[in-house]
Amino acid sequence: MHLKQGVKNIDFEKSILAARDDNFNELAVELFNYQYEHNKIYRQFCDTLKINAAEVDDVKKIPFLPVSFFKTHTVKTTEFETDTVFESSGTTQAIPARHFVKDIELYRKSFNACFEKFYGHPQNKCILGLLPSYLERKNSSLVLMVDELIQASNNPLSGFYLYDHEKLHSTILHNELLKLPTLLIGVTYALLDFAEAYPMQLRHTIVMETGGMKGRREELTRTEVHAQLQKQLGVSLVHSEYGMTELLSQAYSKGDGIFHCPGWMKIVLRDEDDPFHISTGADIQNRPKTGLINVIDLANIHSCSFIATDDVGRLHANGSFEVRGRVDNSDVRGCSLMAI
Repeated sequence: MHLKQGVKNIDFEKSILAARDDNFNELAVELFNYQYEHNKIYRQFCDTLKINAAEVDDVKKIPFLPVSFFKTHTVKTTEFETDTVFESSGTTQAIPARHFVKDIELYRKSFNACFEKFYGHPQNKCILGLLPSYLERKNSSLVLMVDELIQASNNPLSGFYLYDHEKLHSTILHNELLKLPTLLIGVTYALLDFAEAYPMQLRHTIVMETGGMKGRREELTRTEVHAQLQKQLGVSLVHSEYGMTELLSQAYSKGDGIFHCPGWMKIVLRDEDDPFHISTGADIQNRPKTGLINVIDLANIHSCSFIATDDVGRLHANGSFEVRGRVDNSDVRGCSLMAI
C-alpha cells in the first residue's frame, strides 16, 4: 500500500479492493501504522491505552476507536481539505456523528464495487428508494449511495419515492408485470408503512431494509420486521444493508439477517466485559461467538479504519455476522436499530 504523508492518490483498487483473507491482516496492520502516525485523535486514544505501535502485528492487537468519537472530535488522518461531511441520522435530540471525507471518489468506488459483488451491475435493475427521513436531512451517505445506484441503473422508473406510496405501488406492479428485476431499498418504518397500505405478492422485486424505526413505530426485532414484510409483500426473504455514517463500506444480507462483508471490510468482536479481548471467528468447536461489533474498514483510509460500534453481534466461522441489537444507553441511530 505504501502509505506516506503527502501522497495524494493511493492506489485504491490494487491495495484495498483487492484485499482478501490471505493479505487482509498485512493491509490492516500497515494501515494502523499509517493512521497511528497521522491521525491525531486516534494516536492520542492509542497512547492513552499505552499501546506500543511497534508491537501491533495482528488485527487482534489493533485498538478500535469508539464510534462516539465521531460526535465529539474531528477524526482525520492527515490534515486535508474536506471533500464532503457525512452526518448521522439520529433523533433530533441526539448529537450527530460527523465523518469528514477527503475524497468522495473512494466512497463511490467502495460502494459500487461492493454492490456489484453482491447484486451485479445496477444497470440490470430498476432501483427504488424509500428513504424519506434520510432525504429530509442533509449529508446522508446512504442517500448519496442510493442516488448513484439509481442513476447507474439508467432506468426512467428508478428514483426516490419519498411519501408517494401510491406511485411506488404502481411502479412495482408495472415492473412485476414486465418481470423486470427491481430493488426496493428503504428505511424499515417506511417499508412497513408501505407494505401495510399496499400488500402485494412480489416475484421479481428484492426488498432491502436499512434498519431504523426512528421513533415512528413500535420497536420490533429484525425477525418480526422480516416476517411482516414477507407476509405483506409475498417475498420469501428480506435483504438488509449494514452501514453507518462513520464507514465507507457496507455489508449486505440476502436473508435471515446473515451479513457478508466485501474483502476490504471485516467484523471482529470484543467482549463486553473486556473490550481489549478480540474474537475473529467462531470458537474451537465452530460455534458462533457473540459480542460487541468492531469494524475494520480498509476503505476508511483518511478517517479511522478501526471502529468500535455500539452494536451487539454474532460472528460465524466464515466471517459472516448477525446484528443482535444495541448496547444499553447507546444513542438511537438511523441504521441497524433492531434487536433479534
